[in-house]
Amino acid sequence: MTYAVKEMFLTLQGEGVNAGARAVFVRFAGCNLWSGREQDRATAICRFCDTDFVGTNGLGGGKFADAAALAAAAEGFWGEGRDQRFVVLTGGEPMLQIDDALVDALHAADFRIAVETNGTLAAHPGIDWVCVSPKAGSDVVQQRGDELKLVWPQQGTDIDAVERWDFTHRLLQPLDSTDHAANVAACIDLVMQRPHWRLTLQTHKMLGLR
Repeated sequence: MTYAVKEMFLTLQGEGVNAGARAVFVRFAGCNLWSGREQDRATAICRFCDTDFVGTNGLGGGKFADAAALAAAAEGFWGEGRDQRFVVLTGGEPMLQIDDALVDALHAADFRIAVETNGTLAAHPGIDWVCVSPKAGSDVVQQRGDELKLVWPQQGTDIDAVERWDFTHRLLQPLDSTDHAANVAACIDLVMQRPHWRLTLQTHKMLGLR
């Protein structure tokens, strides 16, 4: 299949359990919870996305004719050496495009594969690290994995129901909005009440990274 990628770049993972790790980010175009266009935001299921995933015109983006071509591009961004290779597949919603061929090609290139997904589509079983960031109002089918990253506060979220999902790590990430300070305080308050959650911050934004 042809893969539509908005952008691809080498950076440090800025969020979650793997924060600080060197990683190639592959941002796929397209999402099933929002078109990515501002005129559709008010009627979308996900209304707070802070990412441009429309088109294939970003740095390193494009349409890749097959999995081998995409994996080779990721290798090019990583550079020399095959030790500790780490790729983060994100979006948009990456599970709209991830398939057997891509997982096999990235593993053949010695990449450990992480995915950041909204959980409305089942994660590929070959992915090494599954991070689900659920959106209120969506039907989350991927209710188990390595990392549950809940943007908070999120009106309409049943926190008790979410806590019953099977994840190794549970993290709260403050909603990035004009009320950011209040959102950080809300996350801290919830962690203090429910200590099996942890606070995670978007450190890449603080450091001026992509």
